Amino acid sequence: MDLSNVAWRRSSRSTSSGGNCVELADAADALVAVRDSKDPAGPVLLLTRAALRNAVQSAATHQPSVTNVTAGYS
Repeated sequence: MDLSNVAWRRSSRSTSSGGNCVELADAADALVAVRDSKDPAGPVLLLTRAALRNAVQSAATHQPSVTNVTAGYS
């Protein structure tokens, strides 16, 4: 998938040095692209909005689960 023209964004709480952050971008087919801000040319995860929401909720509650992350993925 070509992501060269997407608008990447990061948390407003991110420091100017950009360390330890992920960046998000809307991708085609209702997917969200996720990448490491320190390695913008590196690998990108493509997730549905539901899968991203579940991953964030799992991380926030300290209950990571493959089932939670993949919910809503088809």
